[in-house]
Amino acid sequence: MNPAVREAAVAGMFYPASPDELARAVTQASPPAADKIRALACMVPHAGYIYSGEVAGAVFARLELPARFVILCPNHTGYGQPLAIMSHGSWQTPLGAIGIDSSLAARLMGACPYLQEDDMAHRREHAIEVELPFLQLAVPGFTFVPIALGTSQYEVLRALGEGLAQVLKEQRGSVLIVASSDMNHYESDAVTRVKDRIAIERVLALDAQGLHEAVFRERISMCGFGPAVATITAARSLGAVSAELVRYATSAEVSGDFERVVGYAGIVIS
Repeated sequence: MNPAVREAAVAGMFYPASPDELARAVTQASPPAADKIRALACMVPHAGYIYSGEVAGAVFARLELPARFVILCPNHTGYGQPLAIMSHGSWQTPLGAIGIDSSLAARLMGACPYLQEDDMAHRREHAIEVELPFLQLAVPGFTFVPIALGTSQYEVLRALGEGLAQVLKEQRGSVLIVASSDMNHYESDAVTRVKDRIAIERVLALDAQGLHEAVFRERISMCGFGPAVATITAARSLGAVSAELVRYATSAEVSGDFERVVGYAGIVIS
């Protein structure tokens, strides 16, 4: 195995393994938006496309997408460093290879000492991988920096967001921050919608600390609240003034199971 190449880990599970089928799935989940907006950041879900693809697709279709991204995700596997970055090499999906933006990654590591070079945290983690085909079809040749977060400490998340903003302020051209997160997990549809609304309201208010507090106070099992907290922090520092809920859904809308659902929210921050 070439350590500089991160092979697709969930092709054929979370999304189609066939390039043609994958392209069709992404296209079907990405309805053309009447008017695209320029944003600083967004939050998109990362479940199987059958459940959350239309939420993610609606967000990406709404945006004027740049050619560079920083994508933050939770660490579901528990492997690797608490703040794990890959600063070189490429990621593979059935649609081809995507290069890591090495210069941007190096600057981020300089601005945020918590970040550690670590490909192990990314090897089996799905939450960034499922976003990439949407970007591959929309922005051929884009580059990105992947960061997996395995910490819930607010001060660390805030420091990451502040470091991210510091670096992006120095960049020529746009860089979109993407927070990959699902919402509440495995409670009833009714309970999940109430809990998700609490978390979504904090995101829409651009209240990073309020989101962090609400997740613990209300026991909201939002897996990517860490990426969201860091993303909101960075976006606020970069001048964000508003956020828009593009689409919300739960898995019950597909599965028909209203007793154990997962929520999905797609939000743009500008």
